[in-house]
Amino acid sequence: MVRLKDLAQLAGVSVMTVSKALRDEPDVSVATKARIKALAHQYGYVPDSSAQGLRTKTTRMFGLVIPATTNPIYARMVYAIEERVYELGYDLLIAHTLNKPEREELCLRRMLSRRVDGLFITPVYRFEAEARIYQEITVRKTPTVLLGPPAPFCKNFPGVEIEELVASYNMTKHLLGLGHRKIAYLTGASDAPWAHERFEGYRRALREAGLEVDDKMVFKSGNTIEDGAKATLQMLNENCHPTAIQTVSDLVAIGCAEVLLQQGIKIPEEVSIAGFGNILTAEYYRVPLTTVRQPKFRLGVAAVEAMMNLIRGQKISTLRLPAEIIERKSTAPPKAA
Repeated sequence: MVRLKDLAQLAGVSVMTVSKALRDEPDVSVATKARIKALAHQYGYVPDSSAQGLRTKTTRMFGLVIPATTNPIYARMVYAIEERVYELGYDLLIAHTLNKPEREELCLRRMLSRRVDGLFITPVYRFEAEARIYQEITVRKTPTVLLGPPAPFCKNFPGVEIEELVASYNMTKHLLGLGHRKIAYLTGASDAPWAHERFEGYRRALREAGLEVDDKMVFKSGNTIEDGAKATLQMLNENCHPTAIQTVSDLVAIGCAEVLLQQGIKIPEEVSIAGFGNILTAEYYRVPLTTVRQPKFRLGVAAVEAMMNLIRGQKISTLRLPAEIIERKSTAPPKAA
């Protein structure tokens, strides 16, 4: 492996001059810099990041901790974060929590042991008001940006998120505008703040329309296709007959739609379905889904901007981006109308 010492001998200069030239220091001539950089490229010199870290007290690495990249919601966001930090000269370490608190703690400890310069985290939500690992991150003063709404155990960290409540409210208003009055809702995980906000948006829109929220029209789901299918089977077994079904996510909506179609129920002729998230499958599903488009790429870019402001010592607040309704073929006026 080529070292600074080797480049210095080849160029006929000191090791310090080589180091300064590769860092573009102003006290080295342009010609000398060009000659040294050409030699470095020719002989495949790679800087020792460990040595640089000791000198600068940084690692030029960020940690990204999310539930799983198999969840399509994270694909664009992760891509945006990775592209932006690459442009800024950083590397990105990625770990998956699989929504398990104990695994999240282990992932974060490994990131901290690598002395990452900052952390991007989608929290594993739980009901507890405190989480030891987040307290340790606070004590270490590691710059941290949340990807999603905060919970009590991580409320002190800034983040980037969408206006969950407003987006869900607008979706319910869309269904009401089509003439629906019997709108069922498939909820998300009970410990997830984003699921609560989406449900609250649904409730507010109904109340504004002079409609009471009927508990018999609300079914506990989760955030997967399987969860949506199970909740829909329960709805059918309880003889609930909505004209529209609003769901907490696109995956839940797809699970719901599959069960209805298997039962011979036509979408949207007999029942309308609305999702949330605008994953790629939503547009190309056999009945293209009406959904909420989340600005996933912009969220990733905003997260990196927030991180860089934290590293510069600036105080920042959580950024909430708007989302928009995308109307497709899965929603239509109710049959009676």
